[in-house]
Amino acid sequence: MDGPGLIFVILGAVFGLVVLAIGAFLLRRYQLGRRLGTFDASIRLPPKGWRMGVCRYTDLHLEWLSLLSLSPLPRYRYLRSSIELQGWRQPTEAETVRIQPRAVIVTLKYEDQEFELAMKYESYSGLSSWIEAGPVIGIGTWR
Repeated sequence: MDGPGLIFVILGAVFGLVVLAIGAFLLRRYQLGRRLGTFDASIRLPPKGWRMGVCRYTDLHLEWLSLLSLSPLPRYRYLRSSIELQGWRQPTEAETVRIQPRAVIVTLKYEDQEFELAMKYESYSGLSSWIEAGPVIGIGTWR
């Protein structure tokens, strides 16, 4: 094979790999969005900046999965009974360019570490209900 033919084959292979990677990202995003109990949420763990992703509820955990990953495993996993809702606020002007439109910033505390999630207000309502309706731990105690 001569020089231009080899370059064409290499470029075609690279283009094919890029198309497959984009397809894999789109398929993963579609499958995450179809599951019950999932919602779009950006996360910020101090001192890091905002990272886009998807949260999902399970019976015992709140899981956050990165949007820019192909891994089916959650990046962060929080035990439901250990999450404390600290409140919500409107994003600052600087934050509005880093998070989804019309989102609120929710401050949560998990084992003495605070973190923030940016989500739609409707998702916040579901999250607060899910946390408050947490399972009973021990006899005669709530959460």
